[in-house]
Amino acid sequence: MGPHPAVAAIRLAVRRVLHDVVTEHDRHIEQAGRAEFAEAGAGGRRSGLPERPDTPLVLVACSGGADSMALASALAFESRKLPVRAGGITVDHNLQPGSGPRADEVVARLAEMRLDPVECVAVRVGRDGGPEAAARDARYAALDAAAERYGAAAVLLGHTRDDQAETVLLGLARGSGIRSLSGMAAASGPAGRYRRPFLQLDRQTARKACLVQSIPVWDDPHNIDPAYTRSRLRHEGLPALEKALGKGVVEALARTAQLSRDDADALDTWAAEAARSVCDDAGRLECAKLSVLPPAVRRRVLRRAVIDAGSPAGSLFARHIEEVDRLITGWRGQGAINLPGRVEVRRQGGRLVIRQS
Repeated sequence: MGPHPAVAAIRLAVRRVLHDVVTEHDRHIEQAGRAEFAEAGAGGRRSGLPERPDTPLVLVACSGGADSMALASALAFESRKLPVRAGGITVDHNLQPGSGPRADEVVARLAEMRLDPVECVAVRVGRDGGPEAAARDARYAALDAAAERYGAAAVLLGHTRDDQAETVLLGLARGSGIRSLSGMAAASGPAGRYRRPFLQLDRQTARKACLVQSIPVWDDPHNIDPAYTRSRLRHEGLPALEKALGKGVVEALARTAQLSRDDADALDTWAAEAARSVCDDAGRLECAKLSVLPPAVRRRVLRRAVIDAGSPAGSLFARHIEEVDRLITGWRGQGAINLPGRVEVRRQGGRLVIRQS
């Protein structure tokens, strides 16, 4: 008799990601071998093919909640059948009493699954951007550092389809455009470091997988605290939408995320190509050439230009780009636009001058 359907589903999702990691690792080794052969053929010294390095290490980011514990259990199971090493990291945000001992319990459970290495990383959460954003920034900084320290090929995150739906609604509320509606990518971060195997699975599947395997889980009280926007959305907003629109809202929002991501990727590619054709010899953007671009493409060109000039992407909102765009489409002799990061944009001689003061 096979595993419970929920267990089978989470294992299959993780197996697919691990196969991708192994394939990418093998491709990297093959490319390195070709490069060494080419160097030898060009007269360079070669002492033979490089030895195959250790099998790739995949870490799971585990909070102790149902999603990440299900992910850790699936990684532990699947990694034994593939040329992959598996480890785990838990981040102690120090935001609640007893967080240290709780993180130690998570480390112990990961070790019981025979993951190695396993580590608890304590962080200090700042205040920039609000409590949720600050905690997220601290967590990813810790995970990045751990991945670099251990030389991990990938870090698995337990975000589910429900998390994706919440992210799409939050993006919609911000009015930040199609990229914000695209939610979380299946792979993101430096060289696609972060992988999200569960984006096609619902939260209940992960919880059921833990239940049938008798895996203890911890429910973070922050997840039901109405002081947090995502918590209110999870426990009030989404249920209200499902009551008004019927079941299937979460699936529809997750599908919207994927469609939006595909569209946004296509527009970004178009904008990157267009950016090369709208600059003069000095690299300044020419307003006449920008004006004939479709608005979605033009605004992407403008956004990339001001980010390159020093404006922080995280502080740059749609309203900022709209103001810059008016220098192209609604020119009335207006003055310079001041943007985050002390970046100034002005129209001068039919061109945009973008510089950091």
